[in-house]
Amino acid sequence: MEIVALDIGGTHARFVLAHVDCSKGAVRLVGDPVTLETSAYPNLQSAWTEYAHQLGRPLPDAAALAIAGPVTGATVQMTNNSWIIEPGALDKQLGLSKVVVLNDFAAVAHAVATASAGEFVHLAGPDAPLPECGTVSVIGPGTGLGVAYFWRDGARYTVTATEGGHVDFAPIDQIDDAILARLRQRHRRVSVERVVSGPGIVDICAALAALERQSFADADDRIIWEQALSGSDPLAVAAMERFCLSLGSVAGDYALAHGASAVVIAGGLGYRLRDVLRASGFAQRFCAKGRYERMMAGLPVKLITHPQPGLLGAAAAFAMEHCR
Repeated sequence: MEIVALDIGGTHARFVLAHVDCSKGAVRLVGDPVTLETSAYPNLQSAWTEYAHQLGRPLPDAAALAIAGPVTGATVQMTNNSWIIEPGALDKQLGLSKVVVLNDFAAVAHAVATASAGEFVHLAGPDAPLPECGTVSVIGPGTGLGVAYFWRDGARYTVTATEGGHVDFAPIDQIDDAILARLRQRHRRVSVERVVSGPGIVDICAALAALERQSFADADDRIIWEQALSGSDPLAVAAMERFCLSLGSVAGDYALAHGASAVVIAGGLGYRLRDVLRASGFAQRFCAKGRYERMMAGLPVKLITHPQPGLLGAAAAFAMEHCR
């Protein structure tokens, strides 16, 4: 069966064809994804039409949509863009006979649950495969901070979506206090994704500059990330290290909250930081949970390397729903 898989985030909507083999419950992506900027289209229907135009052929009448926002009720308001999606109306709006709509990080969790061992790199803890039984936390910084988890019993798995990126940011030291103080000037409540997300690097940079009594002019977060990854700017590099520390802290918090047996970092930003994370203080912050430090050190922490886990996971969720 051929379907359209979509991964709709705060900045981009990614489309790709996928083949679903219901006899095996297996899925694979077909061809290269098409990425559209959500800000360039007023709604999903217009982006869907553009994808069909670029593909140069009619689209299948089945689709799996991974959406950055809570998928509850009759309408879904995207968290970081203006699109409003009505899951119950997609059959008429897009001409679909079969459709699955799920949270974007629930889709990533589906991808993690079905990926082969070769699609992970080791970050921290024991260099062991993900457990066949137990809970796995899935965390990914991007435009926001995605959080989900899945539980499996060796034969089956169940995914739970969360809005964990919107829990409170918890400072650990004086630098974290400075970051929080800066963010509180603009936000009554500071969620963790204000820090642990792509745009968060700007406020981290500004807070570090203020502590060092350096001047800092707010810059585009993409520029700061480029400077940090290239090593061309010492302040950007320091901010990236602080980002890795904060990601380690929150990953450990989610592992505790989920009762996890392992943790997987996902998303495009996580993938770009894969080598940096291993050399940073990520692992130390992940384990720094007081009396539970030894337990945390025993959890495998990995990073999924599949280039499009949201799309793969959306297709896997479709197979789970429609290949019974």
